[in-house]
Amino acid sequence: MLRKTGSLEIASTINTVVFDKTGTLTQGEMKVIDFTFSENRALSLNLSDLRSAVHAIESESTHPIAKAITRYLIAHDSGKLPATDFDSTTGAGVAARVRINGKELPVIIGTPDSVLRATLAFPNEITQAISRAHTRGNTISIVAVDGIAIAAIEVGDTMKPDARDAVTALHAAGIETWLITGDHESAAIELANAVGIPRERTISDARPENKVELIKKLQSEKSSHITKQKNSAQHNKNAQHNKRVLMIGDGINDAAALVAADLSMAMGTGTDTAISSADITLMRPTLYAALDALKLSTKTLRTIKGNLLWAFLYNAIGIPIAALGLLDPMYAGAAMAGSSLFVVLNSLRIKI
Repeated sequence: MLRKTGSLEIASTINTVVFDKTGTLTQGEMKVIDFTFSENRALSLNLSDLRSAVHAIESESTHPIAKAITRYLIAHDSGKLPATDFDSTTGAGVAARVRINGKELPVIIGTPDSVLRATLAFPNEITQAISRAHTRGNTISIVAVDGIAIAAIEVGDTMKPDARDAVTALHAAGIETWLITGDHESAAIELANAVGIPRERTISDARPENKVELIKKLQSEKSSHITKQKNSAQHNKNAQHNKRVLMIGDGINDAAALVAADLSMAMGTGTDTAISSADITLMRPTLYAALDALKLSTKTLRTIKGNLLWAFLYNAIGIPIAALGLLDPMYAGAAMAGSSLFVVLNSLRIKI
């Protein structure tokens, strides 16, 4: 959806794209990536009982991570065991007493640091799961039953299926790409490597004002945008232009950067603030929609210029002939209708 008609002309000059991470290059929805179960003989607890105990606790929480875990357990047909004495600590986790195999046992689900204070040392499987999650930049929750850490649940956002192909297509078109996110460095680098954005053009732990600063910094730089010109002189002339920056985001913290960019696009699944701040709203939840928007804008602008050129030439030749009385009115009318038909048919080529 186009909000400003002037965006058509700007889109054809874009040579730098800045991506937000969550909801733009990723799905924007937390999912369980890995569920590690470390069996402990002292508890006599199987995986099915553990999942039912976790389900009983997490289904009572409204935290995004708890919702992701609950969705995962529902998908795996996990039941819910009786639970009482729910308690939640912000930034730490949740706890309750759950009836397991006829016994009411204390169950804690929380961050590694918070759970470690209430349990014995973690077993190797749990320690390795924590290390994997940190490497991938994901969140890890530890489950402890009766003071024994028995499971680790890794939760994270997943990359959009078309993210790498879309970034590759932008690079093929000579467009420079950047990634800026408020997430930690490990998560940012992990995603940047996955989609093909260079490490030196990846910025993490960014606040909204940092995103605006990046946009303005890029706008002040000269472009190294490579286009297919007929000769090197034309290319050199093009290279002297400042960078024209497209910002793509979907969150409230992207709004200021969307306004600061030369052209901005918001994902249709994003926040109302981002959508109202952007020049173009991508109604399809795919990054190829951004590529299509750039191509369509370029094609539309080229068609408009072609129609104007045709109209100028037609009138420059036809009007003097008609003024000199050298053209029969019937033929003049037919020529005018033919000209209008040409413009309509040429415009319809945009949809092809």
